[in-house]
Amino acid sequence: MLSTTMRAAVCVRAGGPEVLEIRELPLPAVREGWSLVRVKGAGLNRSELRTRQGHSPSVRFPRVLGIECVGVVADSTDPALPEGTTVAAVMGEMGRDFDGGYAEHALLPNSLLMPLTTTLPWDVLAALPETYLTAQGSLDALGIAPGDRGRLLIRGGTSSVGMAAASIAAGYGLKTAATTRRRSKVEALTAAGVDHVLVDEGGPLGPQVHAIWPEGPDHVLDLVGTSTAVDSLHLVRRGGTVCMTGTLSGWLIPDFEPVAMIPSGTKLTAFHSDNYKGGAGVDVLRRIVREVEAGVYRPNVDRVFSLDDVVAAHRYMENDEATGKVVVVP
Repeated sequence: MLSTTMRAAVCVRAGGPEVLEIRELPLPAVREGWSLVRVKGAGLNRSELRTRQGHSPSVRFPRVLGIECVGVVADSTDPALPEGTTVAAVMGEMGRDFDGGYAEHALLPNSLLMPLTTTLPWDVLAALPETYLTAQGSLDALGIAPGDRGRLLIRGGTSSVGMAAASIAAGYGLKTAATTRRRSKVEALTAAGVDHVLVDEGGPLGPQVHAIWPEGPDHVLDLVGTSTAVDSLHLVRRGGTVCMTGTLSGWLIPDFEPVAMIPSGTKLTAFHSDNYKGGAGVDVLRRIVREVEAGVYRPNVDRVFSLDDVVAAHRYMENDEATGKVVVVP
């Protein structure tokens, strides 16, 4: 029998980590097209940090944040998703338009639920959906495929998506370089399969890149965002591709002039993880899970926090202390 209440981390207003409060809430009742999931783990993401800070104008507080979670169907309205089914869910406005994964249970649209069969521990499984789907989608947007012998530069390499992209790229056989702002994180990137680790101390990155690849990389996955986008366009070889996926430095490029700032023949693309929500991403996620189970991909779970410690988890993420994925478990 399900309880009538659940514990959740509620963002009561915009502000610092302290605005996340553990509260006892009524257990959501299922309705047509929505099923109840018993949450077993939720990966933390920078977008949740920005929402908590008040940078998502459409979000109204109080709100249970969390754009992803993994767990077990507890009360189903879909015969294809019987109770007891292991599922993952990402994006689709969860944690924004409706309550998300920072809770013991989440009421989610059936269309978002991705059924999985796996032996992975919950904390490892929780580290995969948003991070690995974003990394995979970004590499696809760059035109990278297994067996590619090109050169990939990952800017923001110690972010969770950066570590996942490095893991996938190593499995593909690419030559990789990745940046970090902290020398203490060099070893973690090497362990993730990165061939060349570049310490970004705020100066021009070109000399370091051209010292290893005189012509520049064939691809740049830019997870830092707007502050480095134009520089990335000039680092990639002429005719190469830059994929903007990260927003670590914000959403907008001020005074962006495409004709002046994109070298002729160089391509600029982007990836948004909402493209892989629900049915669009389930086969991709199943393959990722199989690769992790086989040891081909090495997910980096930096630290696991309990739901009670969600304030500390957000502070840890906000201070850029993580190397890889931060996970919260109820």
